[in-house]
Amino acid sequence: MIDKSTIQRILDATDIVDVVKEFVTLRKSGANYKGLCPFHNEKTPSFTVSPARQLCKCFSCGKGGNAVSFVMELEQMTYPEAIKWLGRRVGIEVQEKELTDEERVALSTRESMFAVNEWVNRFFQDTLHNGVDGVAQGMAYLRSRGIRDDMIAKFGLGFSPQQKQALVHAALSHGFKEEYLLKTGVCYKKEGSGQLCDRFHGRVIFPVFTVSGKVVAFGGRILSGDKNIAKYVNSPESEIYSKSHELYGLYQAKSAIVKQGNCFLVEGYTDVISMHQSGIENVVASSGTSLTEGQVRLLHRFTENITVLYDGDAAGIKASLRGIDMLLSEGLNVKVLLLPDGDDPDSFARKHRAEELRAYIDRHQVDFIKFKTDLLLSDAKGDPLKRAELIEDVVKSISVIPNRIVQQTYIQECAQKLQVAEELIVGEINKQRVAKRKGPQTPDSSGDARKEAPSPTPLPLSVPMVQREEELLVTMVIRYANNPIKCRTEEDEEMEMPVAQFINEQLQTDNMQLPSAPCRQILEEALAHCTENEWNPIVYFNQHTNVEISTLASRLSEVPFALSSNQQAQYVEERYRLEEVVPRLVHDFKHAVIKERLKELLRELGRPEVMSQPERYNAVMKEYMALCHVERMFAQVLGDRVVLK
Repeated sequence: MIDKSTIQRILDATDIVDVVKEFVTLRKSGANYKGLCPFHNEKTPSFTVSPARQLCKCFSCGKGGNAVSFVMELEQMTYPEAIKWLGRRVGIEVQEKELTDEERVALSTRESMFAVNEWVNRFFQDTLHNGVDGVAQGMAYLRSRGIRDDMIAKFGLGFSPQQKQALVHAALSHGFKEEYLLKTGVCYKKEGSGQLCDRFHGRVIFPVFTVSGKVVAFGGRILSGDKNIAKYVNSPESEIYSKSHELYGLYQAKSAIVKQGNCFLVEGYTDVISMHQSGIENVVASSGTSLTEGQVRLLHRFTENITVLYDGDAAGIKASLRGIDMLLSEGLNVKVLLLPDGDDPDSFARKHRAEELRAYIDRHQVDFIKFKTDLLLSDAKGDPLKRAELIEDVVKSISVIPNRIVQQTYIQECAQKLQVAEELIVGEINKQRVAKRKGPQTPDSSGDARKEAPSPTPLPLSVPMVQREEELLVTMVIRYANNPIKCRTEEDEEMEMPVAQFINEQLQTDNMQLPSAPCRQILEEALAHCTENEWNPIVYFNQHTNVEISTLASRLSEVPFALSSNQQAQYVEERYRLEEVVPRLVHDFKHAVIKERLKELLRELGRPEVMSQPERYNAVMKEYMALCHVERMFAQVLGDRVVLK
């Protein structure tokens, strides 16, 4: 349990712009900052960060909130984890009381899995530096690769003991449950015997970190030359680890990527480490797997410029071309660097100083489309059929580029290089677009004719129909809970009361309440604080410990549009019109609730079991008729409103 004063100190010391910049490349836009949304795939920045209000929001997918809710959503942290993470950033230590056995059991699976990984990572590091096998084998291997101590520390490298149950015994004796050793994948059960064993025994360990620095997985390299044993073993996918959404080295490289405005993409763990050691830090690895859409979107959050480093293996290059098409379709600028024969990024970086390496990259990196055209042309040579396939392959890459100006430039260059008419390339690109728009094809009942796959059935709405009216009312509470509003008593006397109190009394008069739990809690807490001096409801609810409330508050408290200078001259601010606005919104909410209740009653009257019971039917009909009368009164008031033009 974290005390509220500590939470408030952390929130006061946290700048949301600095927090978001650790995950998203931001550019100044007036008084705010904008960048690509980290919560969904987009090519045009719609994610806005307001330093004045300490809030962020994506105007496309709607996600956002304060610094706490941002970190919680992006990194899938709990509220305490997010507070502690922010506390470490601003140098505020978070003290927690000792957890009871019941509280420890109540920890979520994800929390437990992260706790296991953190401890296991320390175990591997300790073994590397202090264990007999670690020093004699693990450290000896790293030294043979020329990896320095500062790089070992920077990337958290470790070693798993040769004994197949060394980690098992240590983890169980430390109090970790077998369930989480299996869920994280650090251990597995032998088939037949069911014996629990270490997955990475006898291997040098490369931990995989999230963007925020949490250990989600491990990669282990075998040191023996046995060809029957896989050289690398990686953690299986789990509730906290998806291989297609992580990039090795991104945690260590993110600041350099933003600073340099470019990212180098390599294949393996040691490629990343060796380049860091040579002074080039803006580098990440796809960890030996084909590049995925999730990894591409992750990269795009930090830069628009990617340089892919290849060794001289032509087969490996061709296998990777599909991944580069993904980079192009995301709107990234892609270059390729082909290293000398016999070299990979690891060996090449170890042979050269940082200045030499950068100079080589600058001289030899080429635009991807040019690289791909040259590569395929060398294969096609004089074969007309292969040349036709080449044109189709290159056009496929050009067709995925979203920027039409960039695309047109490539069309002109390729037409010249391939010695074909531009119209031919444009025609092929249009053909590709038509094929994409048609979507997947499925066989019809005859088995050989083809037709388009049917569109999915729209999902029914699950939100109550009064949500709009409810949120408009709660917006008044969040913005103006403690603002005084004039009203009249039953004795027709004029008096003032806070907006929150007025709304609550109006609802109680008709025995109504707000439908959603977060909205009810907002009103209840506003009632408790609205008479306090200097209480600011917007700040209070935007920094609420309940992330559902803080997210809702950040959405409802924002100003949705800006006024022109002429409009500003004529506009009367909402806070000066509370006597007009708040009663109207209360009225609208009540009217919406009554209309929804009438719909429910009509459905009830149409049910056979109700119609067969005269007493029950009459009771429902009586309520329906009474509400119809009330609804007509509300409708009349609505009809009497005059809109001034």
